[in-house]
Amino acid sequence: MSESAGSASANGALEEGEIHDVLRNGRRRLAIRSLREGEGEMNVRELSEEVAARETGEDPPPRDKRQSVYVSLHQTHLPKLDDLGIVDYDNDSKRVALRDRVREIEVYMEVVPQYGLSWGEFYFGLGLLGLLTTIAVLVGVPAISEVGMTVVSGVFFVGLMAASAYHVYSQQDRVIFQRLRE
Repeated sequence: MSESAGSASANGALEEGEIHDVLRNGRRRLAIRSLREGEGEMNVRELSEEVAARETGEDPPPRDKRQSVYVSLHQTHLPKLDDLGIVDYDNDSKRVALRDRVREIEVYMEVVPQYGLSWGEFYFGLGLLGLLTTIAVLVGVPAISEVGMTVVSGVFFVGLMAASAYHVYSQQDRVIFQRLRE
């Protein structure tokens, strides 16, 4: 076990620098994301194919890319994640499984679809739209002011609650349900 992993294990939490080091590498992020979106466990070959497909946008990805990803996961990334206690990596059977410690980095791993909005941008846009609509009601913009402040604010609060519920369900449902079982 590495020195940094020992310090993380000693106090029970990953240090901020360790979290940033893990997430600094795109291939490690893709490996963790692939495991999270799957069953939380797979062999290195399956994982390398998934990561290579995500990196290239091709399915199946080119053979040389799959091989490059396999080698880097096997030699570098999975042993590092194993040392930090984020995954269990069995070098002999080539099996990888997420561990509970992954929850410490999940909050930093907001999934943003290619060419899509992050949740932060979405919430900002929803808040800005609510503010502008509220101002429109206050200054008496026709059609909007006729609806009334109560209806406008109610619609935006319900919209915010619905978006938040969907966000929790789609991005963090496993984490929340795991915490409820503890």
